[in-house]
Amino acid sequence: MRGWHGIESHGIGRLKMYFDRIRAGIQFAHTDIEVVSDSDATAVWDGRHGMGHVIGHRAMHVAIDKARRFGLGSVAVRNSTHYGIAGYYAKLAAENDMVGMTFTNARPSIAPTFAVSPMLGTNPICLGAPSDMDFPFLFDAATSIAQRGRIEMKNRAHEDMPAGWAIDSEGNPATDTARLLNDLVAAKAALLPLGGASELLGGHKGYGLATMVEILSAALQNGSYLHDLHGWKDGKQVPYCLGHFFLAIDIAHFIDPAIFRRITGDIMRQLRQADRVPGEERVYVAGEKEWLSEQRVRSEGVPVNEELAANIQTMQRELGIDYPRFETKTEA
Repeated sequence: MRGWHGIESHGIGRLKMYFDRIRAGIQFAHTDIEVVSDSDATAVWDGRHGMGHVIGHRAMHVAIDKARRFGLGSVAVRNSTHYGIAGYYAKLAAENDMVGMTFTNARPSIAPTFAVSPMLGTNPICLGAPSDMDFPFLFDAATSIAQRGRIEMKNRAHEDMPAGWAIDSEGNPATDTARLLNDLVAAKAALLPLGGASELLGGHKGYGLATMVEILSAALQNGSYLHDLHGWKDGKQVPYCLGHFFLAIDIAHFIDPAIFRRITGDIMRQLRQADRVPGEERVYVAGEKEWLSEQRVRSEGVPVNEELAANIQTMQRELGIDYPRFETKTEA
C-alpha cells in the first residue's frame, strides 16, 4: 500500500490482524483469484480468501483497462478479505485520468436505524477524481460515524470514545473502547450510522448508504452479507467472505481530461475559499488532509505507540525477524 497517506487506522496497526488471521487459517497469504465471469466491461471474481490488498489492486487495474476500451469498467468480488484503505484503489483510477469508485462490506457493526443489533459493516463509500491541484479529489469514508480502526486506535491509546458513536444492547451510549471492541464481536453493542441513532439528524441516511454498499458488495457477485460476514460459525473462526465492487470511468470517453481536471480543481479551490466559522483556520476538501498527512509521514516517519510496537515485536519474534527497529512515539 506504499505507506499511503499516513492513515493510522488502516496502516501498520492492521498488520497483527492479518498475521493472526493467516495463522488461524481463515485468510491465505497466497492469493489465487478465480474469474467467475468476464465480459467486455465487467467481471466477477472469487478471491478465495486471499489477501484483499492484492485482490483489490488487480481488480481496479482490470476495471481501468476495461474502461480505457469501453468507457466504463467494473469488477465485483466475493470471498475476499480486508483490503485496507478504499481510497488507494480510487486513486489508482484518478492517476489514470479516470473517475474511480470502490465499495466493500465488512464485519457486522452498524445497527439499522431504531435497532440495536450490529448487522451492517462500516461499509465505506469511496470516489476519486483527478484534478489540476497537487492531489486528486478523494472522498473515502465509512458509513458509520467512526470506523472500527479508529476505535482500535483509541483503545491502544487507552482513550474512551465520545458518546454518540456507539450504543449497547439497551440503546445506551457505549464509550469504553476495550469493552466495545469485545461487545461488537459478541453482538452486544453496535456502531451508529452517519447521522446518529435517530432520523432527526439523518441517521436513516447513513443506514441507507451502508445498505447500498452491502448490496453492491454482495448481490452482483452472489456473495455473503450481513451476519454471514461475522467470521464465526459454531464457535469456530471461519473466513470473513467479504465482497468488493470497483468501478472505473474513463473521462476521455466524455470530455478532454484536461478540462475535467480544471473544472474539478476549480470546484475544490472555490470550496476552500468559503467564509470560515470563527476560530477555524481553513476549509479543506476531500483528499487534502490525507495528502498533507502523507507529506508529514514521509518526512517524519510513522508514529508508533508502545502497544502497537509490542504487537509488531511479537510478530518479529515468532517469525525470527529483527527489522524494522523503530523508536516508539505517542499516537496523535
